[in-house]
Amino acid sequence: MAFGSTFQNDLTKLIFNGTAISNVADNAAAAPSTNLWLSLHTADPTGGTQGTNETISYTGYTRVAIARTSTGFAITSNVVALNVNADFPSMTGGTTQTATHAGIGLSSATTGGKLITSGAITPNIAISLNVIPRLTTGSTFTLT
Repeated sequence: MAFGSTFQNDLTKLIFNGTAISNVADNAAAAPSTNLWLSLHTADPTGGTQGTNETISYTGYTRVAIARTSTGFAITSNVVALNVNADFPSMTGGTTQTATHAGIGLSSATTGGKLITSGAITPNIAISLNVIPRLTTGSTFTLT
């Protein structure tokens, strides 16, 4: 059984923009998260936590907060796009690596955390000393 396409888009807006779904979900009753957290991964994290295959082996790495609003994310037909560039801290030490995937989750911690979605990065990001990894406004995640 699949969700209707309008509801799928409403659900995506609820998660990424904090937009209420009338008679189903309302942010007024609780203190919802104001940010979602971007992470970089050296392999597909699907099926794991946000910490699965995360690029935490380079010195200086942290997850990047993106506002859970339409300022942070644009939603169109279940495609989530960044409305802002996301610059990760530059590598100040550690092993050179390649980020092949990005994730969006609920935790700022660099271990564990609930993974909402992830996707391949094209082109991949080669991370070495003094490189600032960046996801741009052209970065998208398609939810199915």
